[in-house]
Amino acid sequence: MNPKAESGALSNLPPLGEVRRSRRIRWYRCPVEPAKLRELAEPDDTRGLIHAVGHLGIWAATGLVACYFAAQESWLGFCVALFLHGTVAAFFTAPHHELCHTTVFKSRRLNESFLRIFSFFGWLNFEIYRFSHSYHHRFTLFVEGDREEVLPVKPSLRILYLLQLFTLNVTGGYQSRGLVPTVKNFVEIALNRFDNPFNSWGPELYEGHREERMKAVRWARTVLVGHAILIAFFLGIGEPVAALLVSGSPFFANWLRYFVGVPMHCGLRSRVPDFRKCVRTITLDPVSQFLYWHMNWHLEHHMYAAVPCYNLQELHRAVAHDMPEPRTLIGAWKEMRETWKRQQNDPGYAYDTPVPRSAVDDQAEADPLAASIGGLAPRALT
Repeated sequence: MNPKAESGALSNLPPLGEVRRSRRIRWYRCPVEPAKLRELAEPDDTRGLIHAVGHLGIWAATGLVACYFAAQESWLGFCVALFLHGTVAAFFTAPHHELCHTTVFKSRRLNESFLRIFSFFGWLNFEIYRFSHSYHHRFTLFVEGDREEVLPVKPSLRILYLLQLFTLNVTGGYQSRGLVPTVKNFVEIALNRFDNPFNSWGPELYEGHREERMKAVRWARTVLVGHAILIAFFLGIGEPVAALLVSGSPFFANWLRYFVGVPMHCGLRSRVPDFRKCVRTITLDPVSQFLYWHMNWHLEHHMYAAVPCYNLQELHRAVAHDMPEPRTLIGAWKEMRETWKRQQNDPGYAYDTPVPRSAVDDQAEADPLAASIGGLAPRALT
């Protein structure tokens, strides 16, 4: 979408408080036996620890390998290790997302602790995300309530952009976080300026919620001061490479996170109360799926957001009869690129995913667990 057109469209929307109070979307959810849903929605601390510690462990291991090659002045090996290290760190957005939902661990303390770890090292503001993402789930692709995903967007394959995604991401873009805009955004939030806190959100996100806004300010200050101390420490002991690997890792080699993240909504229909029409599920290899915390099962996640990420594939099997076939990663990109080309001549076009003919299941909507988004929404929004 053209930035000026997007700005104009968003400026004419009703206040978010009014939308939250008056807008109720009756989402279609594929029927699941209540007992099965409760089984799938049960968090498991052991599985959560395997995922969280495993992800951090891979990040630490690739960082140590990069340090070793730097010490040996083997710069080719260092560049390969840095590439792998950045690829892993770019996916810190995935645990940040899952932990904001509070569905990974049964233990609230474990959930909050790992959320802060991934948010700090990933340069992510979980306070803002909790606030904005609750709107995204309740109003998915209804622009009056969802400004995380404002379509249409371009699934870009421009050479200069890809060059950044495979090296140092400086400027960022859709589903990728550049160094300059990320640090600039943290500075702005730390100064209590909210002109552009996240994606297409502006200061309207926190209207009437001053204390929640200040939580975001305090976390931004924590991240900036914390990384300044770490960088100063590593430089002080003569280890600039360590500063790069610890504080700079999320901005290197964003390629894989970009390719798997773009298909989740891009090119699909807006303003339709059926997640099957506005969210994609894609199949991934086991390594990418692990790093993405199973969010490739994105349609299942939107439909039943209380289900922990490690149970989403099993959830898919339970509802597969009422779902579209999962796309492959390549198939999703072909679909998005073809859709984008058609949108150049027909801006209102969006891909209409074929779905099985289904009767709306009233019982699924009546079950509070079915509509739950976990512990995502701050108390001020519940």
